[in-house]
Amino acid sequence: MTEQLYFDDALCLEFTAEVTEILPGKDGKVSVVMPGTYFYPTSGGQDHDTGKIGIANVLDVVKSEDDRIIHILDREILPGIYSASIDKTRRWQNMQAHTAQHILSRAFELALNLETLSANINSDKPSTIDLNVSNISASDFNKVEEIANAVLFENRQVKSYYITDNDVSQIPFRKPPKVSGKIRVVEVDEYDYSACGGTHCPQTGMAGLIKILKSETQNHKVRIHFVAGYLALRIFQKTYDTVRNISSVMGSNTDELTISIQRQAESLQQLHFELDACKSRILTFEVKQLVESAIPIGNLMLITNLFPDKLPVELRKLVAMIRSNEGYVIVLAALEGRKLSMVVGASQDVHLDARRILNLHLEKYHGHGGGDQLMAQGGCVLSEEGVDDLFKDTINIVNSMDQA
Repeated sequence: MTEQLYFDDALCLEFTAEVTEILPGKDGKVSVVMPGTYFYPTSGGQDHDTGKIGIANVLDVVKSEDDRIIHILDREILPGIYSASIDKTRRWQNMQAHTAQHILSRAFELALNLETLSANINSDKPSTIDLNVSNISASDFNKVEEIANAVLFENRQVKSYYITDNDVSQIPFRKPPKVSGKIRVVEVDEYDYSACGGTHCPQTGMAGLIKILKSETQNHKVRIHFVAGYLALRIFQKTYDTVRNISSVMGSNTDELTISIQRQAESLQQLHFELDACKSRILTFEVKQLVESAIPIGNLMLITNLFPDKLPVELRKLVAMIRSNEGYVIVLAALEGRKLSMVVGASQDVHLDARRILNLHLEKYHGHGGGDQLMAQGGCVLSEEGVDDLFKDTINIVNSMDQA
């Protein structure tokens, strides 16, 4: 069993490590065991520490079934005495997030009578809390944040101590302990009592600030994402820089940014309406031109055209508008580089299969498509010679199908 020294002093980041056991690992990694360690292993929903033992980097820390703490290194070292250091940023962000989680969970209980079902503590991204409710309003989130941050600003003591099963009834736990025997209690002075094996700030003020970033509903429970301390500061700095840059682009101060964006969105929506109306008029004009260019084939009218700049959706609109009239077969295509898109349509009274016409055009270019008898769409990669020959056989195809 490894002595868990981080319980005695979570602020200790440098110590003398005594490596007594070397374990084989995978991919060039090795694992070492020490009689005692300040490196925190992944457990209780909290990330492990990283750092160095001698010249070796500590990549991961885990706890074995026999309560040994195993340090996974990036290189081999021999048993002996080494200087060891723990990554300060990662340890502090873990402590701040875990302290914040206790305070926030209690605030949800006090303000909304909600129970924390589970929590996940992260050092480099927002941590999460799952609550036994399907929805929480924005105003309730603000209320909880006010309570939680007031506890930070009061700079209450965060202390840990051990009790036995006989003492459990004397402690006002937020949740009953899941362990028995020797139970570690983490108390936020006269505010929250939790059975916990994580690392925490010794004073609530060291957690800096608590901010709920977002929430989502999963399986009838709300998961909140929150940050604290250094991570909250970095996210605020990044967010504020983004807001300031947007304000500069919009020519507005930050207080009026929402109104400016709303006005911009309304103007953009109006422009979209006007653009759609213009496109509709253009399509109507193009339909008129295409109809005037139609070639009579018996009782049918054939329209073919290759556009240099049409999207497939626009081709479909043109074909749909023309085939609403009687007696038309329409074969339209658009070229983007060497990529060809083709849409074929037939009027309701024309007993020709648009899908068959499409495939007869594309098969010689190894293209393919799909659709039904009235409208089909496909594509292929076209050579320069293929552009000139694209509609060379169209009249013969329509004639042969019409006479069949």
